[in-house]
Amino acid sequence: MAKKAGISYQEIVRQVRAGQFSPIYYLMGDEAYYIDRLSEYIVEQALSEDQRDFNLTILYGPQTTGEEVVNAAKRYPMMAERQVVVVREAQSLPHKEVLAFYAQKPMPSTVLVMCHKNGTLDRRTGLAKDLEKAGIVFESRKLYDRELPDFASSYVRRKGSEIAPEACQIICEYVGADLNRLSGELDKLILAVGEGRRIDAQTIQDNIGISKEFNSFELVTALSLKDVMKANRIVKYFDSNPKNFALQPTLAVLFKFYSDLMLAYYAPQKTEEGIAAWLEQSVWQVKRNIMPAMRIYSAMKVYEIIDRIRRTDGASKGVGGQKTTDGALLKELVFFILH
Repeated sequence: MAKKAGISYQEIVRQVRAGQFSPIYYLMGDEAYYIDRLSEYIVEQALSEDQRDFNLTILYGPQTTGEEVVNAAKRYPMMAERQVVVVREAQSLPHKEVLAFYAQKPMPSTVLVMCHKNGTLDRRTGLAKDLEKAGIVFESRKLYDRELPDFASSYVRRKGSEIAPEACQIICEYVGADLNRLSGELDKLILAVGEGRRIDAQTIQDNIGISKEFNSFELVTALSLKDVMKANRIVKYFDSNPKNFALQPTLAVLFKFYSDLMLAYYAPQKTEEGIAAWLEQSVWQVKRNIMPAMRIYSAMKVYEIIDRIRRTDGASKGVGGQKTTDGALLKELVFFILH
C-alpha cells in the first residue's frame, strides 16, 4: 500500500475515518501537535474501547528496542480484527533500522504507529524508503506565524464556536507557534464563553489576562497609523508592567510587520486582495495595518526601521556593551519609527 511522501494531515484523517488503515504510520517532525492528534485518532478509530485492553500496545523509544517493536507488531490480535502498536518517542528507539525488514512484509492485522518528534528520518535512507513503500511517512512541520490565525480560526469553528479576527491575532501572538498550547488556550476560551458563542478581545482579557488595549498587536496598529499617543501609551504600559512584557516577542512582531510592509511595495497588484495574496495574509489584516502603513511610510523609511529593529535586538542581547532596560530600548525604537 504505497503512499506518496507528501501526504497531508487532512488526507490521513479522511482515510482513517473511512476505515482505510495503513499497516505502518511513521509520524515525524518538529510540530508535536499533529503527531499527537493523528496517533490518538488512529487508536480511536481502529479499536473500540473494549478492544484496547488486549489489542493496544504502547511502547516508549528510550525503554525498548527495534527488535521488541517488531515482535509486538508481529503478534496477532485477540478477538478483534486488528491490533495497534504505538511507539512514543520513536526518535530515541535503538536499532530502528530493523523496521526496514518488518516493512518488507508487515502484518496485515497490525497498525504500527511510530511517533518521532523533534526531528525527521532522512528520506534518502533505505529505512525511510521501505517505510514509505509499506505505509505512510508523514512530516509534521512547524507552522509559520502567518499560518497561526487560520489554524486558530479553523480550530474554533470545528468546536462549534467563532473567534473575532482581532482576538485571533492577540491569542496567536501571545502563545506563538506551539500548537498544543494554542489549542489548549482556545479550549479554555471556548469553555469560558460557551459553545456556539463568539470569542472577542474582552474574552481573552477576562480569561487569560492579556490586555485588549496593551499588546504587541495593538502596538503594530498604532504604528501603522502613526498614532503617536496610542503607541506611547502602550510603550509606557509595557515599561510599567514588566511581567506582562517581553521585548524579544515584541521585536519579532514588529520585524514581521515591517518585513511584510516592505514586501507589500513589490506586490504585482496593489489592491487589498492582491497584497493579501502576495503576503499570504487575510484581507482583514492587510486592510487594518498594511494599507494604512503603505500610505504613511516610504520604502526607505521601512528599510531603516527593519535595520533599527535588528540593532535593538542586538542591544537587548548585550551587543555593544551598553546596559539598557528592555523598556528603554522599546521607547527608543518606537520614537525612531514615529519620527
